[in-house]
Amino acid sequence: MANPCTQSPSGPKPAAMHVEGSGITIDTGKIHNGDAALALFDNLEDMHEGFEPGEEKKLVRKIDLMILPFLSVCYAFYYIDKTTLSYAAIFGIEEDLGLAGSEYSWLSSVFYFGFLAWSFPTNLLMQRFPIGKYLGANIFLWGFFLMLQAAAKNFTQLAVLRVISGAAEACSDPAFMLITSMWYTRRQQPIRIGLWYTANGFGIAIGGLLGYGIGQIDGALSSWKYEFLIIGALCAIWGIVMIIFLPDSPVTAPQLSAREKRLAVERLRDNQTGVENKTMKPRQILEAASDWKVWTFFIIAFAANIPNGGISNFGTLIIKGFGFSTLVTALMQIPYGAFISIMILLSVFINDRLPKNNRCVVAIAFVLPNLAGSFGLHYLPQSNQVGRLICYYLTGSYNASFVIVLSISTGNIAGHTKKVVTNAMIFLGVCAGNIAGPFFYKTDQAPVYALGIWSMIVANFIEIALIILLGVLLAWENRRRDRKQGVAPGSDADYMRQLELDRTAFSDLTDKENMNFRYLY
Repeated sequence: MANPCTQSPSGPKPAAMHVEGSGITIDTGKIHNGDAALALFDNLEDMHEGFEPGEEKKLVRKIDLMILPFLSVCYAFYYIDKTTLSYAAIFGIEEDLGLAGSEYSWLSSVFYFGFLAWSFPTNLLMQRFPIGKYLGANIFLWGFFLMLQAAAKNFTQLAVLRVISGAAEACSDPAFMLITSMWYTRRQQPIRIGLWYTANGFGIAIGGLLGYGIGQIDGALSSWKYEFLIIGALCAIWGIVMIIFLPDSPVTAPQLSAREKRLAVERLRDNQTGVENKTMKPRQILEAASDWKVWTFFIIAFAANIPNGGISNFGTLIIKGFGFSTLVTALMQIPYGAFISIMILLSVFINDRLPKNNRCVVAIAFVLPNLAGSFGLHYLPQSNQVGRLICYYLTGSYNASFVIVLSISTGNIAGHTKKVVTNAMIFLGVCAGNIAGPFFYKTDQAPVYALGIWSMIVANFIEIALIILLGVLLAWENRRRDRKQGVAPGSDADYMRQLELDRTAFSDLTDKENMNFRYLY
């Protein structure tokens, strides 16, 4: 049967297309400096090999097994690592190292200074090197330096090691987003991001179990030293596993046959975001730096992570302030982690079943429980321990909202260099938010932390306003492009635009350069 994309009721295929705003003309010939995926095809017509019945589902299941377990376990360690200092606090690190004043808050924040300083360099290196191996090597280093923190004798030594650990971790989130966009359609990305991000809830829960178990160790070392040693060793081992088994891209994955590689790439054609390009393109860096979307994602990431910076480092202290013992405090984090996982899965489930372009609505909906919990923590009396504990758990919903925001980002930025820069910008915002968050939690306000709670409330309102703005402007841009191209459902113009998708899908054009690109919101 002839492929419907190769025949046109309105005449022959156009020989060339001008990409507005870029000065680039793309024809049916060779695309220069395009996406790595083009290496799998002799010409553009080969991109319509087509799936046999049930073949795509089988391929997606295979890809899921190749990618998601590695990212999920890694992300669980990512959040276990985030809480190690928090557990070290209740296991006596402050007393052992003689921490005073705001030094504990500084230890929470300096981690992100390393992350911040190395964010752009690591993202640029990630474009140059095989991403699976580069990510695995950094995870190994991150675990290694976490283990070294057990040897710290004072604030300065621990602070330096946390800065280095932060630098090693700087590639993690951007790499996860890049890998997700390389393997999955824009429709599938929210669920996959949700699945690996859900592991942070399991990480918090497992961290609670590990914290409880480590707290039972009666050895020669302080409990907080075992926390760093055990979790660091597990992280390092998993980094080695990722170096060996995590594939670098659909184009080179040894687990896929030649046909599976072509089909894995073909199914991404409609994304218009490509798979991979190893050439750093200065014009895409400049476009990212001047794109309002990139800066909006940066500010949203900053606002969303002010609550995270505070809660991830002071959550155990807030719970302990309810009157629980040290070990019970560790166990009380388990329901919190479970709630986060449930909220993330619920958000991506709802998003997947709503009509297209409701992601901003879902993102806002899952900020609201966090707002309710924050107001409850501020206004409920300390005597109402059950109510305040429930409100604390509700603050975990911000994770679900941020998952949807990340899926909006991966679906709306095209051009490999621009994606790399955008991911770096988003996680610069994440760093800045996590650096700022702990400083709103004043020691003299423990265990209520009124200023810290208000920082969450204000940050949530800023996040909601920006998500609304993002959705409105992306919808407006889609309508503008439809008018400019004369696109209407069922029209010849719309059909011709569909034909041009083959030419722009793997040309490594940015979303601004490619007028065939349509934004998700």
